[in-house]
Amino acid sequence: MRLPATMRGVRLPGDSTVEHVQVDVPRPGHGQVLLRMRASSICGSDIRAIYREHQGHGAEAYQGVVAGHEPCGEVVEVGPGGRSLSVGDRVVVYHIAGCGMCDECRRGYAVGCLSPFRAAHGWQRDGGHAEYLLAEEASCLLLPEPLTFVDGALVSCGFGTAYEGLLRAGVSGRDRLLVTGLGPVGLAAAMLGRALGVTTVVGTDTSPERVALAAGLGLVDVAVTADEVDEAVAAATGGEGCEVAVDCSGAAPARVAALRNTRRWGRCVFVGEGGRVDFAVSDLLIHKQVTLHGSWVTSLQHMGELLDLLVHTDLHPEVVVTHRYPLADAGTAYGVADAGTAGKVCIVMED
Repeated sequence: MRLPATMRGVRLPGDSTVEHVQVDVPRPGHGQVLLRMRASSICGSDIRAIYREHQGHGAEAYQGVVAGHEPCGEVVEVGPGGRSLSVGDRVVVYHIAGCGMCDECRRGYAVGCLSPFRAAHGWQRDGGHAEYLLAEEASCLLLPEPLTFVDGALVSCGFGTAYEGLLRAGVSGRDRLLVTGLGPVGLAAAMLGRALGVTTVVGTDTSPERVALAAGLGLVDVAVTADEVDEAVAAATGGEGCEVAVDCSGAAPARVAALRNTRRWGRCVFVGEGGRVDFAVSDLLIHKQVTLHGSWVTSLQHMGELLDLLVHTDLHPEVVVTHRYPLADAGTAYGVADAGTAGKVCIVMED
């Protein structure tokens, strides 16, 4: 395949704007692969910390690169030292490349790498909102054939984040699950909670559109707006509360609602980024003997497990995608995602 010299891409200059750019097509170095992008979805973190205004620091410091940290594509070139991937392979990309040597990297959680070598696609290195992406071979996982490129893009961050949170809580068929925040990650948590055996899923959001979407997709047993959540959980659990609650919103009222509706000796997980929260620690946490987890993205190993789970349960993450746009319409795509009423928004590359 003869590769072009330049390619189209998208950067996020802030102030809720999108910048279309023409950049060089990179060439893979040692241990790297070049991917032709096929799908690149938009994450809520992109909206919160980059699209609106650049407030991030540390892991969220945006360095003016091509945006998009949920990429999926196919290998078009393998650099020197390639060990496992071949041209034509379909791959999902774990979107953070770490130093490979620290404790977090050795655990598979490059997201937690503190080395200056750490770089996330779409944040500190070019991401998936372009025609091609340069990735580390070690960060790529084969996309099983039953899954689509859009499925793979959603696994690379949003569904992986939801899966990690559920694993942290140890969900099983003994549990009822509350999901606060029915954006894309919340929809993922509901879908995967069912796949892991939870008996009842209650979902809540401040957006009536997202409540209706969750109900319409059949991902929850009960879908309510925020002011109805206490009554809904009480009715679904006989007043006990849910064994597991996962907050995917990052909003203080929803975090408190998740804790409030976790039953005694239950488990609560915060995966929604940003903001602050204040709550009555004795009443909601200590006296109820609740275990509260913080969970950030996922590991490379768990992302591989999730791909297997999706195949075995015949699930497709792309069902939560409500809007698809070509790269040329990235500005519209970000505007829809920013409105906070849609499901997942995905940029899909033309053949």
